Amino acid sequence: MKIFKPKFWMLRHISLFAIFLLPVSLLIQFLLLMKKFLSKQVTFPVPVFCVGNIFLGGTGKTPISIKISKILSKLKKKPAIIKKFYKNQFDEVQLIKSKVNSIFLNSSREKAINSAIKKNFDVIIMDDGFQDYTIKKDLNILCFNQNQQLGNGLTIPSGPLRENFKSIKNSNIIIINGNPLKEFEDKIEKISKEVKIFYCKYIPLNISKFRNKKLIAFAGIGNPNNFFDLLKENNLNIIEQIKFADHHHYLDLELNNLIQKSELNNAILLTTEKDYMRISEEYKEKIKYLKIKSKIQNRDKFIEEIKKYI
Repeated sequence: MKIFKPKFWMLRHISLFAIFLLPVSLLIQFLLLMKKFLSKQVTFPVPVFCVGNIFLGGTGKTPISIKISKILSKLKKKPAIIKKFYKNQFDEVQLIKSKVNSIFLNSSREKAINSAIKKNFDVIIMDDGFQDYTIKKDLNILCFNQNQQLGNGLTIPSGPLRENFKSIKNSNIIIINGNPLKEFEDKIEKISKEVKIFYCKYIPLNISKFRNKKLIAFAGIGNPNNFFDLLKENNLNIIEQIKFADHHHYLDLELNNLIQKSELNNAILLTTEKDYMRISEEYKEKIKYLKIKSKIQNRDKFIEEIKKYI
């Protein structure tokens, strides 16, 4: 889904725009409830993990899916990452392929899972799919970001949530990207005292290449500000930051303009690894990307929690 999140979604109070759209939000949630009620769940002979979210985009599902795949491989399991096929999300597919060699795509998650099982993969990791009620999951992991948290706390289109916050009671683990948030943890525990909370952080791997350089940063991801904030936290000199819609397809004209801007300012053009996957080969030589890895705090405890479900 290509979308710019409206500013009123991120307000801590309920705006007039949100109130105006509330009837539509209620209708959508009613339809989702009916879908959930009518859906027939399919079970599988291997464990199915789901790494999902309720906040629309930009919560770090894909890096966590990759991280879990690598953890399971070290535990002598044979994990497969499953993604529902969307034409505009080839960047995420390419990113996964560059990190692991076990991804299955299909417009039907059920068919993708069955394909993986036929090839003897023994743990399924669904990258997204918390709202897919047709798949029986053994482990539900929800991702949040410390910067956005719940936004204004309302569901689409009044707010950024796919479904009500109370749906976290259906999850087993919550991973928050960022620093500890006691107030947010308290909100979670009011709904579910059983869910395990972990924190993770993005660790830049090639940050030294960009120190003491002028940078023009651009991103077309779920929450571009999270990328810009990461650069600022590492004291990089960003002279301009440019936002595009999530999964934006970069046109030649846009890339030429970006390159021209960087040359005029004698600056490095820097983007995310996911954005880099969407850039035509002929332009990649003049654009750099920030390599990152996702580091889960209390990793040993997290692994022990994962092992309960395999």
